[in-house]
Amino acid sequence: MNTKAKFLIAAVMFTAAGSAVNAQGVSGSQESGYEIKAGELTMTVSATEGGKIMSYKYAGREMLAQSRVPNQYGSTFWTSPQVEWNWPPVNEFDRMEYTLISSTPNQLILQSRVAQKLPFQITKRYTPDPKGRFIRITYTITNMGSETRQVAPWEISRVVSDESGLIFFDAPAEQITPAGLIPFKSELGASWYTFESAQQNRKINSDGKGWLAYAVNGLLMIKKFDDIGPSEWAPNEAEIQIYINQGKTYIELESQGAYKTVAPGESLDWSVDWYMIPYNDDVAPSKKLLKTVNKTIKSSKKMK
Repeated sequence: MNTKAKFLIAAVMFTAAGSAVNAQGVSGSQESGYEIKAGELTMTVSATEGGKIMSYKYAGREMLAQSRVPNQYGSTFWTSPQVEWNWPPVNEFDRMEYTLISSTPNQLILQSRVAQKLPFQITKRYTPDPKGRFIRITYTITNMGSETRQVAPWEISRVVSDESGLIFFDAPAEQITPAGLIPFKSELGASWYTFESAQQNRKINSDGKGWLAYAVNGLLMIKKFDDIGPSEWAPNEAEIQIYINQGKTYIELESQGAYKTVAPGESLDWSVDWYMIPYNDDVAPSKKLLKTVNKTIKSSKKMK
């Protein structure tokens, strides 16, 4: 092979590699939905359906539940504690259309209406990591009322339910409440749960160390957020919550931020970094899984 041919091949390979690394950005519209790409990650957001994340894929492979159980699909955001609004979720945050504030190749910003039930307004910022490692979602809760209030941020992500799936986080199972409702096991200092269906809805509360992971179908999804202690939880809430819907419909991976006082006109921000990588080893409690998580989430600190 002559020098010119080698040069051309090298140039093509360099261009292809560069395209893969630089495959990130924001595209779409209010009507059709927005797509955020970061490397092999693709997140689809519907502004017309509560600013929900409708799809989260790695190389075309889906992680979020697509069953469309009425009003219980996608990844959404609520204010905590739930006792302040009970059920159903606040329409302006969970179901009604979000207004487009800004859409650039580097960031998408959507904003809710001010809720009638609670005087808050939610802003969501979706930012792809420039190196394609994760997608950051920053939630802003603004107090639009005339009185000082307390509130915590709360993200709820409905993922596929599969009997090969393994949920885990960094906390001993002995501190999970209610005890025994979902059969988490304590190994290597962490809590582990392999999905099994039951004819009842189940939910647990737990402390953690600022991350929550789910391994299923050759993928490992990790959500990274600020670590908080029990003294910072909203009343009757927790840093980590897992909800298992009856049967094999969906699982909710839930995380909450600190319960804070917000004066009129002031806001609080809370970010969650969404990772997803291939993981083809045995899906069972292991040091390797824990090391993989800790190594992966270190990159969060490198993006301001």
